[in-house]
Amino acid sequence: MEKITGNKKGINTILASLLMVVIVVVASVMVYAWSTGLLGTLLVHPTTGQENLSLEACSPCSFTSGTNVTMSIRELGTVNVTLTSYFVKDSSGNQYSRISWGAPNAPPVIAPNQVKGIIVLINAGCGSSCTLTGNAFTFTSGYSYTITMVTSRNTQFSFSVTR
Repeated sequence: MEKITGNKKGINTILASLLMVVIVVVASVMVYAWSTGLLGTLLVHPTTGQENLSLEACSPCSFTSGTNVTMSIRELGTVNVTLTSYFVKDSSGNQYSRISWGAPNAPPVIAPNQVKGIIVLINAGCGSSCTLTGNAFTFTSGYSYTITMVTSRNTQFSFSVTR
């Protein structure tokens, strides 16, 4: 009968060794996860600063014509903000975009807790530096517009203005 069933002591040794390997691997994974979580909270993370623009005074905004608006923008964050482009969209979905916002009406750098007047031009006001998507429009009295400004860090800020 012993020839048929074989030696069971060898199988028990193999299963015990395999079980010990599994226990060691699981324990190692748990120690690794615990130590990286602990070390991750102890390490100092560098602060990179934050941009936070706010529309300071725009009720009503200063519309000197149907093609431009001056907005007072305050930087509430912790770093200087440089605006690089903007998009102006009307309620019908038509949009003027100025991807390269440079001279002569380049916006100033806005330092933390400072207010700057930003001139946003559309239509003939910005000439060939604006791109139109949809139908041409001007700032019309009583209408609402969404102005999205993009910073040099590629952060977008949207403001709603009404003429």
